[in-house]
Amino acid sequence: MRFSINQAELRDALAVVSKGSSTRSTLSILAGVYLRAEDSELVLQATDLELSIRLAVPALVDEPGETVAPAKLLTDIVKTLPDQAVTVETTEAGMNVFCGSTTFALKTLNPTDFPSFPETYADKEASFPFNTFSNMVKSVAKDVSKDETRAILTGVLISQTGSELKMVATDSYRLAVASTTLEHSIEGEFEAVVAGPFLSEIAALPSSSELITIALSENQVIVSYRGTTFINRRIEGTFPNYRQLIGGERTTRVELDVQSFVAAVRRVSLLSNKVSPIQVSVDAEAGVVTCMTSSQDVGNAQEALEGTVEGETVSIAFNHQFLLDGLASVKTDHVYVDLAGSMRPGILRSTEEDFLYLIMPVRV
Repeated sequence: MRFSINQAELRDALAVVSKGSSTRSTLSILAGVYLRAEDSELVLQATDLELSIRLAVPALVDEPGETVAPAKLLTDIVKTLPDQAVTVETTEAGMNVFCGSTTFALKTLNPTDFPSFPETYADKEASFPFNTFSNMVKSVAKDVSKDETRAILTGVLISQTGSELKMVATDSYRLAVASTTLEHSIEGEFEAVVAGPFLSEIAALPSSSELITIALSENQVIVSYRGTTFINRRIEGTFPNYRQLIGGERTTRVELDVQSFVAAVRRVSLLSNKVSPIQVSVDAEAGVVTCMTSSQDVGNAQEALEGTVEGETVSIAFNHQFLLDGLASVKTDHVYVDLAGSMRPGILRSTEEDFLYLIMPVRV
């Protein structure tokens, strides 16, 4: 095998595909990236047997062939090369990489030992503009559970009905819901629960207005974007009925400036810890919201904020990090804080009503 390709294109391709390789498996072949050169393209593949990634890029192929190279080492090498043509050729001993006056000789593995790429047949699929998809994933995916014993909570619920797209994530202590209206609609309903970390990796890909497609097979999720195919396990189970949590009536609504609220929470949280959360007290008559905390061995802190208050005076306590995580996903300048008493969940809503974040209260 012998092919030539621009350094930047090979670097970018390896950066994407190598995310599928495994450094923890006892199978050394899974730490490699599969390379196949044929016709006028280079196909790269990687898998950890749960996640599989395949990408094709144009290349000048002098001799077709295939090999498996160490994914991390090859990626690190290509990153350091100058922005010139890179030539790769296989030998009996392994693989040589040439760029300018630089040469690397690497040991390789037998490509016939590399797992074949999964053959999948989609039952349902939906497509969204990548920028929209990426922004929504970044708003909710960090709120999935890390507890594998409740697998359904480690995923993000993606649903589309007509032209309305929603993404929902929860770890049972907080709940994030992002929604938008797309320019196109679908017949029926598309719904899937997809692993949060998997979606986060895809959302970090280079941004564009091109479409990303998510397709479902019996037990797998297939994501296609810009000539790259990602296949990951489909999470089975019934996602919690989140609508009943956010459908209750509020007794208090406060409108606050997001940046001021974030700054106040960060300052007060310097004296907060797991056993001394932040207390948010709303004075309806004065139109003032006070963030406060008290730690027996450290001291106490408080900061008052002006806001627009509707409804009753109330005081409620939250985990400060959960509160900051929710505010970080609010993209509007102001946020609504909806409350229904000190022991009912609090809800943050963007003023454009396209993002909602529910957070469970903490007893004080």
